[in-house]
Amino acid sequence: MDFSIKTADKKNTLPTIRTDCIAVGIYENSSLSSAAKALDTGKAITAALKSGDISGKAGSSLLLHNIKGVNAPRVLLVGLGKNEIIAEKDFAVVSRTLAQAFSSLGAKNALIALPLENIKDRPVEWAISSILFAAGEKAYRSDVMKSKKEDAVTGVRKVAFYLPGTKATAARSAIARAQAITKGVNLAKDLGNLPANVCTPTYLGEQAKKLAATYKFNVQILDRKQLQSLKMNSFLSVARGSDEPPKFIVLRHNGGKAKEAPVVLVGKGLTFDSGGISLKPGAGMDEMKYDMCGAASVLGTFAAIGEMKLRQNVIGVIPSCENMPSGHANKPGDIVTSMSGQTIEILNTDAEGRLILCDALTYVERFKPDAVIDIATLTGACVVALGHHNSGLFTRDDEVHNQLAADLLAAGKASGDTAWRMPIEDVYQEQLKSNFADMANIGGQPAGSVTAACFLERFTRKYTWAHFDIAGTAWKSGAAKGATGRPVPLLCTWLFDREK
Repeated sequence: MDFSIKTADKKNTLPTIRTDCIAVGIYENSSLSSAAKALDTGKAITAALKSGDISGKAGSSLLLHNIKGVNAPRVLLVGLGKNEIIAEKDFAVVSRTLAQAFSSLGAKNALIALPLENIKDRPVEWAISSILFAAGEKAYRSDVMKSKKEDAVTGVRKVAFYLPGTKATAARSAIARAQAITKGVNLAKDLGNLPANVCTPTYLGEQAKKLAATYKFNVQILDRKQLQSLKMNSFLSVARGSDEPPKFIVLRHNGGKAKEAPVVLVGKGLTFDSGGISLKPGAGMDEMKYDMCGAASVLGTFAAIGEMKLRQNVIGVIPSCENMPSGHANKPGDIVTSMSGQTIEILNTDAEGRLILCDALTYVERFKPDAVIDIATLTGACVVALGHHNSGLFTRDDEVHNQLAADLLAAGKASGDTAWRMPIEDVYQEQLKSNFADMANIGGQPAGSVTAACFLERFTRKYTWAHFDIAGTAWKSGAAKGATGRPVPLLCTWLFDREK
């Protein structure tokens, strides 16, 4: 859909505007929003409420035709819930209702005249973003590999928001941001949904090059020999089991001042994770193509910041390989020396994400970063802890890191891409002790997502850092199987808000 702003003024009154459909709101107490009152010229809306054809419950809807005195041939009534101050969760339902309704209408264009300024504790820009995100979710198709494509979403193609002139500038900015984020989410979904025989480490590198060409990023892709010279032996030990060559992708967006310390995003890029010698169960193993969703989220975020021409320096780092069983693969009990010089006893070859990330987190020291955020489908334990609603957020407990955590959590709340903070404490580090190396790569079953984060924390003590475990949020299983594109909305909102 194309989105724009229609300024509310004396020339553009709701009854006289020429559009195919106008969406207005009603409440459960049978009261009308101001826009609904303006269109109730012949009391048709009042009559619909009295008939019981629509309840006003959030997400309920009713389409009326040819209301007397209204130029638009259709008026879509949308339930907003109990109160004139609309709850955030109710408006999320409203957004999905609009997306569904607009996708099936015969109308080509529509006007949204809902009370967007009445969302509790949220500005108009948030409401606009909510509607755009819902429309993007409805329009997305995962049929790129199908010989016969799914039917495209038809219906409304152009949507205008009916707002006072004082809100127009901020609203246009919100539309641009939401469209950029949607583009990034869609890229992350596309990459996640591709099969591992297509989306290889080499393929991810090619996608990074395409982004660099489109948005004038700088890109560097390191191969095995270069990684050997950097002594990334932990990363390379995982890659050793596969015939697919590893790639270490570095993307740079130089949108800030020359000497401005960059934000660095590090994305886990396991394009397939069999578990290695510690082989995973066969059931559901196809979903291990999603083990590169951290990498996909970095590339998706770069697409969005390229669209917005972000005025900051941002670097994306993606260590990418496959984790496969072979005669060359890591074996339980092997000890490797990481780029940092710290030695690691590999007790479980399926705890490989941390083995590739630790070298990437050491590599980024050279950028003298303002902050480093790593994103990884790291542990099944995080799914046990948080389910599929919140990503796990881990960082150190001090003033600087607490502020970073607060900002990231706020960005998640604002974007609907929520996270929950989990602990990192020295008592958990005890579980990583090894008799034969500086640390083990697992700490046992208790607090598995926490000890994984504690492992990564040992390689990040020279800069400000946070870790997202997205194992429960990066994709859906079952009938709705597919990548979600998370946490692209959270990361983009956090980055965009840094410019305010």
